[in-house]
Amino acid sequence: MALNINIKEEQAKSQQVIAEQGLRVLVCAGTGCVANGSLRVIEKFRELGADVSTLTDYDKMTIVPTGCHGFCEQGVLVIIPDKHVTYVKVKETDVEEIYESHVKNNQPVERLLYTDPATGNHVHKNEDINFYAKQTRTALANCGKINAECIEEAIAVRGYEALANIIASGNPDAVIDEIEKSGLRGRGGGGFPTGRKWRFTAANKGGKSYVVCNGDEGDPGAFMDRSIMEGDPHKLIEGMAIAAYAIGADEGYIYVRAEYPLAIKRLRKAIADAEAKNYLGKNIMGSDFSFDLHIKEGAGAFVCGEETALIASIEGERGMPRPKPPFPANKGLFGRPTLINNVETLANIPVIMLHGADWFAQMGTETSKGTKTFALTGDVNNTGLIEIPMGTTLREIVFDIGGGMRDGKKFKAVQIGGPSGGCLTEEHLDIPMDYDNLIKAGAMVGSGGLVVMSDKTCIVEVARFFMNFTQNESCGKCVPCREGTKNMLAILQRIVDGKGEMEDIETLEELAKNVKEGSLCGLGKTAPNPVLSTLKYFRDEYIAHIRDKKCPAGVCSKMTSYVIDPEKCKGCSKCARNCPVSAITGEIKSPFTIDQSKCIKCGACVDNCPFKAIERK
Repeated sequence: MALNINIKEEQAKSQQVIAEQGLRVLVCAGTGCVANGSLRVIEKFRELGADVSTLTDYDKMTIVPTGCHGFCEQGVLVIIPDKHVTYVKVKETDVEEIYESHVKNNQPVERLLYTDPATGNHVHKNEDINFYAKQTRTALANCGKINAECIEEAIAVRGYEALANIIASGNPDAVIDEIEKSGLRGRGGGGFPTGRKWRFTAANKGGKSYVVCNGDEGDPGAFMDRSIMEGDPHKLIEGMAIAAYAIGADEGYIYVRAEYPLAIKRLRKAIADAEAKNYLGKNIMGSDFSFDLHIKEGAGAFVCGEETALIASIEGERGMPRPKPPFPANKGLFGRPTLINNVETLANIPVIMLHGADWFAQMGTETSKGTKTFALTGDVNNTGLIEIPMGTTLREIVFDIGGGMRDGKKFKAVQIGGPSGGCLTEEHLDIPMDYDNLIKAGAMVGSGGLVVMSDKTCIVEVARFFMNFTQNESCGKCVPCREGTKNMLAILQRIVDGKGEMEDIETLEELAKNVKEGSLCGLGKTAPNPVLSTLKYFRDEYIAHIRDKKCPAGVCSKMTSYVIDPEKCKGCSKCARNCPVSAITGEIKSPFTIDQSKCIKCGACVDNCPFKAIERK
C-alpha cells in the first residue's frame, strides 16, 4: 500500500534538526532526578548557555531534558555525548563549574565523574561504567538519550518506521508470525507468549476490538514501565499501533496509575503530536488503517494490574477481578475482543519489527528470548533501572552491575517479583534468570522488582511487609484472599512481635495453600509466595523468632535488647542522661546496667555511648 508519508524523509529532516542543535547536554528529567533537583540544573544550564558568544567549539548549546538514565543511585545525571563524559550527583551549584571548565575549556570536572569503587579511578564515559557496560538495552534503548517530549527526536531514532513499513506491506498476519517467531513473552509477570495472545485475539473476526496497555505498575519499588512511559512514550504508542493493526483493532487505552503524573503528561503530549503527524487517528499515513488512543488514569489499586479488574476500571466500574473464562481475547473491554499487554512488552514490538525476530531471539535463553528490565534496589552499591539479556545470572546482576553489597554487608537473598514473587538465596546466584528457571526455584520474574537483602535484613519482617501490602490491596471479592491474607498477616505480626508459637508455621503453610488454590485472581493466588519461599529457605529464622524469641538480624524491635558490656563501660553516665525513660542506672566510674522491663528499644544509649560499650542483641 502506498503511503502519503515518506518515513525515511521524515527521519532525515529530524536528524538534521538535531545536528543543528550544536552541543547537546542531556540532563535526566525522570521522576527520581526531578525529585533531586534536575529541573533547577536544566534551568541553570540554559541560563549559562544563552550567551553563545562564550562557546568556543560550538555555535550553540541545547539542553535536552531526557527520561530516566537508569543509574538512579547517582542522580542527577548529566551526559555530554560529544565530549564523552557522564557527570553524576550533579547539583545546581555544580553547573557553572561544568560550563566554565568543560563546555568552554574542555577540562572535565573530575570530582563529578563516577568513581569506580574497585579501582578508585574516575570513569568518563557511560559505556565504561560497569553498571551500563553489562547491560543490553532494547526497550530502554532511547531512555536518557532523547527528549521524550519531542516527536522529532523519536523519529530521528527510527520511531514509527516499523509502523510505516507494516502498514505499507498490508499483511497483518505476517506481523503476528514475526512476533511469534521472536519468542517474546509477556513482560508483565506471567510470561505468556505474546504472539500466541495476539493470534487468539485476532481470531475473533468481525466487529470492534481493542488494544489495552497495562501501565498499572503497582509492585513496591518497581518503576520499569514508568521509565519507558516517561522516557520514550512514542515507542509505546508505536507498539500499540502495530498491535492494533495486527489484530484488527481501531481503538486503544493506556491504563496508567494517577501516581505517575509525569508519565501521563508526556503520554498526552506524545499522543497529540502523533495525531498531528497522522501517525495516530483516522487513515494513518494515508492508509485505510485507523487507530484512536486514549489514556485512562487509575486510582492506584494494586488489583487493577489484573487484566479483568483493569477492564472493569476502564468501564467505570470498581476494579475487581472477573471469573475466567471468558478471557479478554474473546470477551474483554465493553464485551469485545481485547488484547492486553504491559508497557515493556509493547515497547519491544517496534524493535522486533525493525531488526527482525531472529535478531531478537538470539538474545536470552532457549525458552525466554530477548531482554528484561529490572528495578534493582536494596543493599547494593549501584541501584537503579537495568535491562539485561534473559538468562543473565543473579551473581552478575548483584556483583557486576550492582557493584556488590553496600557497606561490606554479606549477601543473604533477593526478593524478586514483588509481592507475587519469592526469595532467591546464595545457592541461586548462578542460575540463569529466566521465566522457567525462576519458577523451578520457587520464584518468578514478575514485573521486574529486584530487592537485594543482606545479613542485616530480617526475612520474617520482609514476608510480613509483603503480606501487609497484599492484604491492604486485596479487593475483598473472594473469601480465600480477603480472609486468608488477613489471618496470615496476623500470624506474621505475632511472630515479629515475639509472641509466635511453633504451631504458627504449620498454620501459615496451610493457609498459604488454601489462599493459592481458592483465590479468584492472580493477586490472591500469588500472595502467599513470599511467605512460602522464605519458609522454604529461611525456616530457621522463623524458628529463632518463635522458640528463641530472637531476631537473628537484630531488626525486630520487640525482640531486641540493649546490653552494656561491663568491661567496656567507663561509668561516664552519658547513656543514662540520654535515656528518655530512665531505664539505665549505675554509679559514676562503675559499669551501668539497663532495666529491660523499662527499655523502649529506642537506641539512644548506643548513639550516645563514647566507648561503644552497648550492644544490640
